[in-house]
Amino acid sequence: MPIKSMTGYGGAKGVVEGMNVSVELKSVNNKFLDVNVRMPRGFLFAEEAVRSAVGRHISRGKVDVFLTVDASQSEDTVVRVNEPLAKAYIDAVRAIAAAHDLPADLTALTVARFPDVLSVEKTEADSDAVAAGLIALMEQALEEYDAMRLREGEKLRQDVETRLSAIESLVAVVEERAPETVEAYHQRLRQKLDAVLEGKDVDEGRVITECAIFADHIAVDEETVRLHSHLAQMRQMLQGGSPFGRKADFLIQEFNREANTIGSKCQNADIAKVVVDLKSEIEKIREQIQNIE
Repeated sequence: MPIKSMTGYGGAKGVVEGMNVSVELKSVNNKFLDVNVRMPRGFLFAEEAVRSAVGRHISRGKVDVFLTVDASQSEDTVVRVNEPLAKAYIDAVRAIAAAHDLPADLTALTVARFPDVLSVEKTEADSDAVAAGLIALMEQALEEYDAMRLREGEKLRQDVETRLSAIESLVAVVEERAPETVEAYHQRLRQKLDAVLEGKDVDEGRVITECAIFADHIAVDEETVRLHSHLAQMRQMLQGGSPFGRKADFLIQEFNREANTIGSKCQNADIAKVVVDLKSEIEKIREQIQNIE
């Protein structure tokens, strides 16, 4: 399965029940799914359907959805005639004409111009049809959005895999040099004893015991074994695809814990430098994982 980034953008435009509709959505990193929908008040009946469409595509991230509607060109307007009022105006004009011996110059246009004879109304929109049209546009926008997230996700996957290989190489260096530290300690211990005892016999058993205690104190075998296990788990997650960002957040903390323990145990300047590089690579992976869904 592919990896998806939490950052993306998508948009779509179309006509819904005679209205020009535009849908845009964008997202940034977030630990959980946070959807913010901005749409005209007259279309709030479709908000829950819009949220559900987003939830089918996205598991976490801060998502902003912008929905604009232009109904100026729609054919849902109706001009209504107030017949009782129009008749009342006509009767009144004729009465005035008869009372004052005036011509009753009435035309349809004259009557239509009287106040409130004509009114413009919008027909009630079919809310189900409007909601279905909006969701169809949302799906188009989400397809574009997902395509962008997949492209970004592939870049993230490649970068993380590269850094996992770098960590694996650094762990191998630690495993190779750790025994050298014990051997170097053994040599230094013998030299110090020789200098103190001035050529007298050295208790080899005591030297071996001291070296064993030292080796146990600085042993990093458990930490390197766990790091290899964590590397395998992270690679498995990358192959499994999104969503796995939350699990990866936890796993990278375990990477850090092992690296810190190795750093606290190491008695070798070369290994200390390796640990610094190791922690640097882990931190870079942590930053990238924050972008993965």
